[in-house]
Amino acid sequence: MGNWPDGIFSAELINKLHDTQAIRACRDFDEDQVQPASLDLRLGEKAFRVRSSFLPGPQHTVNERIDELKLHEIDLRAGAVLERGCVYLVPLLETLTLPEEVGATANPKSSTGRLDIFTRVICDYARSFDTVPAGYQGPLYLEVSPRTFPVLARTGSRLSQMRFRKGKTRLSVEEHQALHKEQTLVFNPNTKVADGVSLSIDLKGEGRDGLIGFRSKRHTAVVDVDRKEALDVLDFWDPLTIRGRQDIILDPDEFYILVSRESVHVPPDFAAEMLPFDHLVGEFRVHYAGFFDPGFGHAAAGGEGSRAVLEVRSHEVPFLLGHGQTIGRLIYERMAKRPELLYGSDLGSNYQAQSLKLSKHFKPFGNPA
Repeated sequence: MGNWPDGIFSAELINKLHDTQAIRACRDFDEDQVQPASLDLRLGEKAFRVRSSFLPGPQHTVNERIDELKLHEIDLRAGAVLERGCVYLVPLLETLTLPEEVGATANPKSSTGRLDIFTRVICDYARSFDTVPAGYQGPLYLEVSPRTFPVLARTGSRLSQMRFRKGKTRLSVEEHQALHKEQTLVFNPNTKVADGVSLSIDLKGEGRDGLIGFRSKRHTAVVDVDRKEALDVLDFWDPLTIRGRQDIILDPDEFYILVSRESVHVPPDFAAEMLPFDHLVGEFRVHYAGFFDPGFGHAAAGGEGSRAVLEVRSHEVPFLLGHGQTIGRLIYERMAKRPELLYGSDLGSNYQAQSLKLSKHFKPFGNPA
């Protein structure tokens, strides 16, 4: 299989995994399937509606659990609607035969998170979601649960992404601070860099005519996950604007798109991941889609720092968020090799230099600044 360098695998190393049969698929990769530091995963030909989410555990394959829990089978080849509030298990087109020292993690794609589609990758004998142990050999499955909108998906739709890594990749506190001093990770002098970059919420709406976010509507039409700029924003979202107070009360089980106060930068030799802030500070979940590619917000790739768009839900009780309240942190990891193409550079990246932006499925809305 060859010698693999330590770090997060770049597109070139992911293609090498494919060339050496460590990643297999029943059809060729899509032209843009390999990203600077991740691989998009594609839905297979069928989905199983299941009674509940599950982990197979160390004694079972995913198929064994599907046989116990499935309600019916859905053909995805011509496309099918996945209903909100339901749980589906979809075998993916990609399977793995990883080198013994290479593992992987997964996350929803940015556009998936911004549609409030809850997705988690599962592998055989797994004890945790979105984690593939080093040396894993076997199929991959995606749990899909639309939370807000019914969605139309089909064989080949890409809702999740996977990162491959070898060794210890995460920076220490001191390494985060040194990298920030050298290359500026966050464009806000008041933001402390320690174990990553702390991010806070922007509820001022400056430069956006007071627009601070969007709250999803209920009982909407279907969203086709493979169609770009096809939908009118106001058919699916209520815009939220500042009205004197710089805070917002999150209603339980409503879905919000908000934006960070800080602009962040991921240098070319690093990747980053958004982690939720300490749950003890509030009952809300932030940011389903946690991967930030090398070059996000990088000047040479068309960015001067980019805001982090946040998918936010409150659980159980209404929760008051105030402007500047810490909501998450960005953790940086070393790349094994610098990608030949960075995020935003000739890749058709949808969210470079973003501020407050909905997913690519919606037509542009208002002032994009």
